[in-house]
Amino acid sequence: MLLARGGARVVLVDKARFPRDKACGDLVGPRALALLSSLGLEPPAGRSVGAMVALGPTGRRVVLPARAGLTYPDHGLAVSRYRFDGWLRDAAVAAGAEPIEGRVSTVQDDTVELDDGRRFTTQLVVGADGATSLIGSAAGLVDRAAVLWGFAYRAYVHQAVERPVIALWNDAPGQGFPGYGWIFPGESDVANVGLGVGLRADRSGAHRAVHQFHAFCRHLEQHQLLAGPVEDRPLGGWLKIGMVGTVAARGRVLLVGDAAGVVNPLQGEGIAPAVASAAAAAGAILANPGTAAAHYRQALAAGPGRFAEATAALHAAAIGGPPRRLALLTTALTAPVIGPAIAAPWALLWNDLVGGAPPGATTRAASLALRLSRTANGRTAVRRQLRRDLQGS
Repeated sequence: MLLARGGARVVLVDKARFPRDKACGDLVGPRALALLSSLGLEPPAGRSVGAMVALGPTGRRVVLPARAGLTYPDHGLAVSRYRFDGWLRDAAVAAGAEPIEGRVSTVQDDTVELDDGRRFTTQLVVGADGATSLIGSAAGLVDRAAVLWGFAYRAYVHQAVERPVIALWNDAPGQGFPGYGWIFPGESDVANVGLGVGLRADRSGAHRAVHQFHAFCRHLEQHQLLAGPVEDRPLGGWLKIGMVGTVAARGRVLLVGDAAGVVNPLQGEGIAPAVASAAAAAGAILANPGTAAAHYRQALAAGPGRFAEATAALHAAAIGGPPRRLALLTTALTAPVIGPAIAAPWALLWNDLVGGAPPGATTRAASLALRLSRTANGRTAVRRQLRRDLQGS
């Protein structure tokens, strides 16, 4: 949309009829709402969502407050990805982008070829084709041995939910599940229920989210958070976490959103980072197409890359460590004294809201935690890989 609005000729290629259902929590966070507003976009109507509840493995609960920042509101928006994605596409088409249905088969030099033989000559290619990006792979931008993968599995249930809940869960006694589950408010008294697992480079463990999903739902039922049966056909999807293992841009190809791995390493949010990355890519292209890749990587390094430097290695250590240690950590986060004491800074960190937060003790505590984590992770393999990726090497 921004490219078309800025005068560029844009061909919008999608593999199938749009919009389509997506595996997502269906929450558009405060930072995403602020970004959309700064672009002059009013998102589709949805349900305003504020404070979040963290459910620990023992059943203890901590409320993570939602507070307005200097640059973002005090709430997010519950809206289905089907409607949200359709709205975004319509905005791009209204701005002048030409929609085309087809699957990209090859990207070579200045030519993009579709699987039906159609070809386009283009100055630049922007890959927004998800975590398993064909464009990223074709351009040699992905090191699959270094990627931090995730897999999420979600369903809908006809139930009113007041507040979003994130569930830190033990899938066996004393054994922490390497991810988290959720039940989020939706539209028209429909709730979104899901389970996400972190995998590092080996994707074979994705089955855990699928096979453990109904056990997780029973866990929610035991804590009076889930009241009805979930739909018969849940939907799953891949995530690439924290930009690790993916060079976001090189030469004629720029990757945005999940294709670039700009996903929050702490909780898997992808919408706000995707909007930020798309805006940065469009700005770099419109400023100078010849240097767009380098300028785009610089923008990512100064934005979501700073957060990933502090949190991607934490994510990798948590999901790759002993399950018993993970269980102890998640239990401590919701313990009677610790949980309420850290709830406010935890909310800022979890949702990547430290930048732009109002001054005060909460922001100072969260900022200190990020600085300490960035320093502690400086020599890890994950941090070194991320640094190389952001430099384009």
